[in-house]
Amino acid sequence: MNGIETAPDRDAWRNGFEARVLDGYRAAGCSEPLARALLERAVRGIEDWTVATDGTGWIAVEVTQDNGATVGRIHDLTVPRGREWAERWCAERGAQRVEVRLTGGPGAFADYPVRGQNRMRAVVERPELPAGLTVRRLTEEEYPGWYAREEAGYVADIVRAGALTPEQAKAKSDEDFARHLPQGYRTPGHAFYAMEVGGEVVGTGWVNHGFLPGVTFGFSLEVYEEHRGRGYGRSAMAVGAWATRQGGDEAMMLNVFGGNEVAMRLYDSTGFTVLDEYRSIDL
Repeated sequence: MNGIETAPDRDAWRNGFEARVLDGYRAAGCSEPLARALLERAVRGIEDWTVATDGTGWIAVEVTQDNGATVGRIHDLTVPRGREWAERWCAERGAQRVEVRLTGGPGAFADYPVRGQNRMRAVVERPELPAGLTVRRLTEEEYPGWYAREEAGYVADIVRAGALTPEQAKAKSDEDFARHLPQGYRTPGHAFYAMEVGGEVVGTGWVNHGFLPGVTFGFSLEVYEEHRGRGYGRSAMAVGAWATRQGGDEAMMLNVFGGNEVAMRLYDSTGFTVLDEYRSIDL
């Protein structure tokens, strides 16, 4: 493709890019403080991005290292038919795959497989727990067993999403758990729950209050495999809503990996809308 060159004025692009990102999050139902907090996350490392233009639109790309792989990222694309240029730019710099973060639908990247989604739902002021379900705090003695099970499931989810090898997934898991739980069970802002029916633990929950303005993040709302198919998945969503209000927040956010169609259907049916999603292809 001809006519695409490095942009001489990044400020003109950046102002429009940030406005479009904010509009996307507002349209997804985010409060203004939350939309701006998400914008801050979206523009991390922006000074390292390469911005190009054909005079009618913009392309913003970078190549970086991620879990042992060289990865291209397309951060912005408003040039008609500009995807080919962006992918070639990444490939020429050694990228093994190309990733995008999208709000408001896949657009030009509909053929990129979904690797993950962030979803969000506002929570009513006084959510009720389902009848017959008891929720209690996970004990510190139960934490090591919970951690081992949680980590194994996380690695499996990453591999199933198709973006990383098992070795890369394990490295990512180690890094993510160390970052989110630096003090383990006693990490401030984090709460761990056991869900019981008739005195038997049927699942667990892990949430982070104040993750973003007014938002509790549900890192895990897990129903054990041997108890699935009995409606406990919806009960776990109710526990997440209850925990969100216990922490003083108004909305709950969670992540789902690509390929987990069962979870996606559950989140659709319980009102979790897609805030943004991540897609990628191998080059």
